Amino acid sequence: MAKPNFKFQKRQKELERKKKNEEKLQRKMTKNSGDQQENPDQSPTDEGTL
Repeated sequence: MAKPNFKFQKRQKELERKKKNEEKLQRKMTKNSGDQQENPDQSPTDEGTL
């Protein structure tokens, strides 16, 4: 019976974790960029009323 290659398994797990974190970061960035595009349109009208 072949012995398990723990280094390979660990590396694969790390790569999965890194990929998942990058996808999560991308979702946050797209969510934040959408919010920032809407808010600047509202801010000048609020400042103009002061």
